[in-house]
Amino acid sequence: MDILQMVIYLAVLLLCAKPLGEFMAKVYTGKATFLDRVIGPGERWIYRILKIDPEEEMNWKEYAKALLIFNLLGIFLTFLIQVFQGFFPWNPQNLSGVSPWLAFNTAVSFVTNTNWQAYGGETTMSYFTQMAGLAVHNFLSAATGIAVVVALARGLGRRSAATIGNYWTDLTKSVLYVLLPLSLIGALVLVSQGVIQNLSPYLHLTTVEGIKQSIAMGPAASQEIIKELGTNGGGFLNANSAHPFENPTPFTNFIEILAILVIPAGLTVTFGRMVGDTKQGRSILTAMVVLFLCTLAGCYAAEIMGNPQVSALEIQGPSALEGKEVRFGVGNSALFATVTTAASCGAVNSMHDSFTPLGGLMPMLQIMLGEVIFGGVGSGLYGMLIFAILAVFLVGLMVGRTPEYLGKKIESWEMKMAVLAILIPAATILIGSSVAAVIKPGVSSILNPGPHGLSEILYAYSSTAGNNGSAFAGLSVNTPFYNGTLALAMLLGRFGVILPVLAVAGSMVGKKTVAAGPGTFRTDTLFFAVMLMITVLIVGALTFLPALALGPLVEHLLLFAGKVF
Repeated sequence: MDILQMVIYLAVLLLCAKPLGEFMAKVYTGKATFLDRVIGPGERWIYRILKIDPEEEMNWKEYAKALLIFNLLGIFLTFLIQVFQGFFPWNPQNLSGVSPWLAFNTAVSFVTNTNWQAYGGETTMSYFTQMAGLAVHNFLSAATGIAVVVALARGLGRRSAATIGNYWTDLTKSVLYVLLPLSLIGALVLVSQGVIQNLSPYLHLTTVEGIKQSIAMGPAASQEIIKELGTNGGGFLNANSAHPFENPTPFTNFIEILAILVIPAGLTVTFGRMVGDTKQGRSILTAMVVLFLCTLAGCYAAEIMGNPQVSALEIQGPSALEGKEVRFGVGNSALFATVTTAASCGAVNSMHDSFTPLGGLMPMLQIMLGEVIFGGVGSGLYGMLIFAILAVFLVGLMVGRTPEYLGKKIESWEMKMAVLAILIPAATILIGSSVAAVIKPGVSSILNPGPHGLSEILYAYSSTAGNNGSAFAGLSVNTPFYNGTLALAMLLGRFGVILPVLAVAGSMVGKKTVAAGPGTFRTDTLFFAVMLMITVLIVGALTFLPALALGPLVEHLLLFAGKVF
């Protein structure tokens, strides 16, 4: 039954990807859509109010400048909302302002599409902060990722041009035509299934045992759907999608994991349409699907076997359910964990810290590979396109031919930018983890000794540098050291990739197309998909295998030797 559900999920995902991808291609190429009459007047009103000329395009430097200014302003405003939340309305619990270090970390987290949470939502953030600060950036950070990949698609698809689009137009269209309509529909579906959506004060009840209990309320459904659709992941409640108020039924669980990957999968179709060759998008989607299935199989196999030390106790019930919701079981827990880390989404419906060493390795490895196995909305595809450029370059070296992608020559500038986009997140993960593992402010937060503690540190820096946001837990990160260093990792992981990607788009858009010849390496075939997968795995293995050997791999060997942490 687990495998049948996984097959159904993948089939529904691929069926939804094509129509959604074609719709998004129409949106970003200026073609008419069925939403124009409804949304068009509002879109034009926004342009008039903000004095934006939607027809005026930008070169890559202007595009990057607009993006950086907008996001830095977002960090500042979100920081202020948190610090002064005690003065704003919709705060029935009278929650005080958030501490500066935590407010800074959280502001950076939501603006960078990471949604790393070093706090409990129901005990820290007011309804106003959740809606006006965090939920707003669930839309805007996702829209920024989509805008960047659309700009890259223009850079690769246009012939001898000078501009890659207008950031403000791409951002606005992403919110109005893609994210907002899907969120409205999805929120209504979640509410119909029991996800809460209100502005009521918390309920204070007495249990049958006579214990006083406080039950959190709030506008959860509206944030739940966009946290999945935008591959954000920040839970309204501390337990995230393991909480019955966020994810009450197997059906909502299916809807949420479908929402996480549907836009990233659809964008591969959009890319194929925008560059004028649908096979290009199909080959990239093939590589994503195969890599996803490999990691899903590894995670599920490890989790269904369970912990041998627990199984040896001969207790009733499967040991594999430790750390998982019974209503979802092992299969849906492994599927959710694989989906959420294939995308840059921090949502969880089980605790990754409770997974077996190899079961926890798979989600961590997906993040370390660059969040390109589907990846975040936009960010996954532009990350995979960087690997595609690298794969083409490597093949060109092997056959002694100048590498080309989509008929455009790959030269030194593109390779320098591609290497930067790959190395910056990797260096951030390894340097951050190594520093945290040897200094007192880093190790004092570890709650588990030995290799598992190292895995918790590795996962934290992987999650933040990869703009994922999920956590192994077991690591107390609400400290000045971790709030500061993890915020820096988020900034480097986000903008350290976006800027090189835009630089590649700006360089490629001005190049002439070279006619394909007998020696041209085709990038729309199954063979290219295989080469792309090999490139992703080789780069990931060479970069992170030594660190993984010290963490989850050695923990796995010790587990079967009777040693636990």
